[in-house]
Amino acid sequence: MITSYLLDFGFLEIYDDYIKVTINEGVTVSPEHNDVLLEMVEKHYKNKAFVYLTHRINSYAVNPTIYLETAKIQNLVGFAVVSNDPRQKNQTKLESAFFSKELRQFDNIESALLWKDELLKKHHKSIF
Repeated sequence: MITSYLLDFGFLEIYDDYIKVTINEGVTVSPEHNDVLLEMVEKHYKNKAFVYLTHRINSYAVNPTIYLETAKIQNLVGFAVVSNDPRQKNQTKLESAFFSKELRQFDNIESALLWKDELLKKHHKSIF
């Protein structure tokens, strides 16, 4: 891990080629949270491909239209949802309809990180 941020809405971990976010219980993810993501991208991933990994261990709400803006981040190549909650599988399907890039649900972090590595290899030359 390069660094981490404890914010009012959750915990962000910055790694070399991915950001891992754990949203706090009861939060409703809104466009303002996307602004924080944009700041992190500018600071840590400028001109570098990365994957967003959300570790859904808490219960919170997401307005799926937020993905319309998130998908505009040029160097974001994929979005991984990590949760073994069956409801999250359905939620991920709904969210993926709003996200024009690759979005997948995983039961564990290890599987998501393997996918992240494959995705970054595949997109390495096509991003910039």
